[in-house]
Amino acid sequence: MELLLAIGAIMACLGVVLGAFGAHALKDKFASPHYAAIWETAVQYHMYHSLGLLGLGILSSDALLGASSMLSWAGYLMFAGIVFFSGSLYVLAVTGVKKLGAITPIGGLLFIIAWVLVAISAFS
Repeated sequence: MELLLAIGAIMACLGVVLGAFGAHALKDKFASPHYAAIWETAVQYHMYHSLGLLGLGILSSDALLGASSMLSWAGYLMFAGIVFFSGSLYVLAVTGVKKLGAITPIGGLLFIIAWVLVAISAFS
């Protein structure tokens, strides 16, 4: 599915930009090394799931699995997971507002559900 490929490519690009931004522009701006590590975790999961989106885009166009609503849902959930998981960690790392950490597990759950859907579609 072209949309998942496009979203994956855009998200991967954004992940690289945010990784570089954190390593260079924000390097001395984090309140502590703890917040720099949080930023790195956000970038890591952002990139993993951007690659997942690219993979889903390829799988959706492949004759083996073909376009399925389950793969589409997995892609949309991965995208939402990036927004909730990595997004909340990015904001937490910059602001230090710890209440944002309560949003992060929602993104993690979205990632888990997305991967489960990918597994189920492989057996369907």
